[in-house]
Order: sequence, then structure tokens, then C-alpha cells
Amino acid sequence: MEFDQQFVEFIVKALVNKPEEVRSDRKVDEQGVLITVHTSPEDTGYVIGKSGKTAVAIRTLLATIGAKANMRVSFRIDAPASSTRRAAMGDDSGAAVAALAVDDRKDEDADSVDSLTF
Repeated sequence: MEFDQQFVEFIVKALVNKPEEVRSDRKVDEQGVLITVHTSPEDTGYVIGKSGKTAVAIRTLLATIGAKANMRVSFRIDAPASSTRRAAMGDDSGAAVAALAVDDRKDEDADSVDSLTF
């Protein structure tokens, strides 16, 4: 496991209630490194944070780590379809979760509703 992936897992495990369910995947392509974090459905909101600020902070820290290694490191939160936020709002499309996650982003280009990229 690479340092950037270990770093993301360490931070996310410190944020959630069920750290044993946190896992991450690392994919390298021509655009850089993509780290996808998977959490339990009820812990996804802790990783995103209020108005997406926690996820943006993690992304900022990853940009610093990537700059040191001369690479672009991206961060994605895999939002399970059965997240408690969607169930509480009665929204099956996940638009509410996506709206919370991309409020403060400059480029609002989300890949899909079920997985959010930061």
C-alpha cells in the first residue's frame, strides 16, 4: 500500500464510527492517482462533512502530498446506495448527497450520483 493511500485511510478511520469497515482502492492512470474510499453507509456523511468541507480538506492535504511526489492525487468517496441521508430525505436519486458534496467545488463535474469525486 502506497503512502498516499495509507494517509487517506488513516484520516478516514479517525473520522468514522466504524473504522473496521473502511477500505480504499488506488488506481494510477495518465491523469494521476485516484484513491477511492469505501465506508459504511452511515459513515459517509462524516467523511464528506458539512457542505463537503471535510472532503475538500482531505483533498487539499492530498494535493500537498502529490506535489511532493510530482503527481496529481484525486480523492473519491464511494457513496453506497443505502446511505442514511438518502433514506431520511426520501430521495432515491442521491441528488441531495451530491448537492451537499459539491457545494464548495469550483468544478461541479461529478462522475455519477453514487460515487462522488473530490
